[in-house]
Amino acid sequence: MPTQKYSTPPPHVLIFPLPLQGAINSMLKLAELLCLSDINITFLITDNNHTRLLRYTDIPSRFNKYPGFRLEKIPDGLPEDHPRGSRYIEMLESMKTNTKPIFKEMLTSGRLGDKLRPVTCIIADGVMGFTCDVANEVGIPIIYTRTLSASCLWAFFCLPNLIETGELPLNGDDMDTPIKSVPGTENFLRRRDLPNFCRSGDLSNPSIQLFKSEGKENSRADGLILNTFEDLEGPILSNIRTVCPNLYTIGPLHSHLKTKLAAKSISSAISTNSLRKEDRSCIKWLDSQPPKSVIYVSFGSIAVMTRNQLMEFWYGLVNSGCKFLWVIRPDSVAGDGEIPAEVLKGTKERGYIVGWAPQEEVLGHSSVGGFLTHSGWNSTLESVMEGVPMICWPYFMDQQVNSRFVEKFWKIGLDMKDTCDRVIVEKMVKDLMVERRDEFMKSADRMAKMGRKCLSEGGSSYCNLDRLIEDIKLMGVKSKQ
Repeated sequence: MPTQKYSTPPPHVLIFPLPLQGAINSMLKLAELLCLSDINITFLITDNNHTRLLRYTDIPSRFNKYPGFRLEKIPDGLPEDHPRGSRYIEMLESMKTNTKPIFKEMLTSGRLGDKLRPVTCIIADGVMGFTCDVANEVGIPIIYTRTLSASCLWAFFCLPNLIETGELPLNGDDMDTPIKSVPGTENFLRRRDLPNFCRSGDLSNPSIQLFKSEGKENSRADGLILNTFEDLEGPILSNIRTVCPNLYTIGPLHSHLKTKLAAKSISSAISTNSLRKEDRSCIKWLDSQPPKSVIYVSFGSIAVMTRNQLMEFWYGLVNSGCKFLWVIRPDSVAGDGEIPAEVLKGTKERGYIVGWAPQEEVLGHSSVGGFLTHSGWNSTLESVMEGVPMICWPYFMDQQVNSRFVEKFWKIGLDMKDTCDRVIVEKMVKDLMVERRDEFMKSADRMAKMGRKCLSEGGSSYCNLDRLIEDIKLMGVKSKQ
């Protein structure tokens, strides 16, 4: 379909991501993809994240080449020292109460868009239902986005069914009991693979109450953007379309952006969306290691482990005999203590530890042959696209579901959930990096090729992004009539 030419002003999209590292990271990539199609973007983030984004990233300078891009902030109603990530329910409740009226006022007063630059479409995270309420009240089309996996989103959609059939709340202690009320996963999903809040045994659990209405909430919007691709989650996406028929599967966003920038001969020089300071010394260390010899270890921006868990991982990594690059955030371990001399010796010989790493660059490095991960969706997609097999140790939310899919459905890694033992860590690292290396590398390479194909001209994600852009432009035309 030929691209229609529009007179000024161009469409103006307001993007409002969930105020967490992973979601902001994904949505900044979507923002740049839309900027490349001459769409004006206002990117709205909470005060807390705005401060961190300006402190640790190159966002202002990177987006200077897009005159239609604007970064704005909005309060979330929480004190500065509130641990938003680990207590996300409190954050969402505060935003529903405190942010919602401010959001409406910003839209209607012209602070986010005026007569010369009206907001013609809102793209907001579907877990923030108040954005759809406001969009409907002010008469602006809204498209939801979800930055978790389609597989976990489908599990959320099925929560009412799980409750109705009696599979929730869980009865008994056998966590390997199969789950039968999530269509498409009957052959491999177990109790332990459901989102972690399902283990509470209490249907009044705030997370269950929040997410059991996901199907109804996400179907309210004019469409749903998912950071995935058809060849990765096709069967699950078919089920989601029964609830949300207008799906835009345009992922993986990080690779899609790189592809579009290259096609336009725009430099995609090293940049970051991280809300933490990255230690780039690890790249120099990786440069000195043999190909595919290093296992990269990172449990994301939120997960917290006990000191005992830290030591089990540390002993397991050292005892495996493999090279390792490990991200240990300053706020990721509860408790202090001395590190045994033999562990320090093994780390000096074979390991490198940093507080935060440029993850996309690390996973794309020739010396990295495996990823010990928390199974966050961004991390999973980044690993998939680089053909790097995974060992999964999930922490919360979609990570339990993702890790099961990695092992049993996609067969590109191992699932180590609910276990933290040095012997098992050692064995799994050896399996991934040595004993079954060729098997996992072959599967991971096959999946990476499928991902690259979906981003090429005529591929599913390529076509769905084009369709999204055309739909946004049509919304802009209608808003001027």
